[in-house]
Amino acid sequence: MIIQRPRRNRRTPAIRELVRETTLTPNDLIAPLFVRDGKGERTPILSMPGHARLSIDELVKEAKELWSLGIHCVSLFPAIEDAHKTSDAREAWNPENLNHRAVRALKEALPDMLVMGDIALDPYSSDGHDGLVDPKTGEILNDATLEALAKQALASAVAGADILGPSDMMDGRIGHLRRALDGAGHGNVSLMSYTAKYASAFYGPFREALDSAPKKGDKKTYQMDPANGREALREAALDEAEGADILMVKPGLAYLDVVYRLRQASALPIAVYNVSGEYAMVKAAAERGWVDGEKVMMESLVAFKRAGADVILTYFAKEAARLL
Repeated sequence: MIIQRPRRNRRTPAIRELVRETTLTPNDLIAPLFVRDGKGERTPILSMPGHARLSIDELVKEAKELWSLGIHCVSLFPAIEDAHKTSDAREAWNPENLNHRAVRALKEALPDMLVMGDIALDPYSSDGHDGLVDPKTGEILNDATLEALAKQALASAVAGADILGPSDMMDGRIGHLRRALDGAGHGNVSLMSYTAKYASAFYGPFREALDSAPKKGDKKTYQMDPANGREALREAALDEAEGADILMVKPGLAYLDVVYRLRQASALPIAVYNVSGEYAMVKAAAERGWVDGEKVMMESLVAFKRAGADVILTYFAKEAARLL
């Protein structure tokens, strides 16, 4: 006689819902949004169907729709015109740059919406790197970059950003930014550290959207080797000690083991970035009828939660919230 029958807990939809281990809600999601100059502009991103570079007025409309669907946080990524890009990336801390104008507009229209700002120099750099580049050697200068990132972070905090996401992967940047923010009276601004950001091939559509690919070389001297898992624990321990509020893994699907490791190692909230390449693959396969796009989307998002993520940055945010 079979005494243990796990199938009894799968027998009906009501039973499956009753014993379900992992749940997903719109509150778990952050919607990344691309911003451009202009008015009334929605420039489609061909490699990311359903997404566009939005002028600030259109960005506000999009944020209002997201809020109505239960998504209470957006992360902004500005598409900066080449005329504003320099080797020192000084446009990053211009109070009137595109990103800071967008932050102010969102906070004015939706005061309770959490606005997250990306902290890295690549959108503003003529070199396309997250850090400052030594013109003679091509080396990414760690400590000099920290000073530039602090200026950017302070300008974003003044503009009204609630959360800052340092995505640069420079050593010591969390502690440096925390001291700069606290010293300037911005102790309530949170840091969601891109703790384990890998030198991944899954970022292609994002770099197309922002035209932010490196002009020379690659990002392997500062982003993590995809072969390494234990190294993420070292990065997490450093970020936590330096004052991070949330730890992030990027990309997501190929790094669920890293999400799980960080969840086991830290009591901080864990975020995961379901990146542009992951989004584009699902969309491309769904358009060809090879997969059910909605089901693959939801299965992927649940997988992030099951692995231990509390927060999911995803280009599926609006679609998923509608279904949820």
